[in-house]
Amino acid sequence: MPLKTRIARTAAGTLILLVALVSVGLTSPADGPFSIGIRAIFLGVDVDVKIGPAHLRYNWSAIPQPAATTKTTDCLF
Repeated sequence: MPLKTRIARTAAGTLILLVALVSVGLTSPADGPFSIGIRAIFLGVDVDVKIGPAHLRYNWSAIPQPAATTKTTDCLF
């Protein structure tokens, strides 16, 4: 079997697996062992993936968050 065919079959199988996992996760109940929740927020999206006791959260917003700054004041005393 040529390398191109093997890579194409592996990519197709991986894509099928990812689509199946996402469709099962989106349609599962929130209190189940595996769930994916997508919530629209103001000009952004909040994605929450739950796999057993682990929670993975991703937030994205079109409005940039202000950078955390640390001000240092020079004391003359």
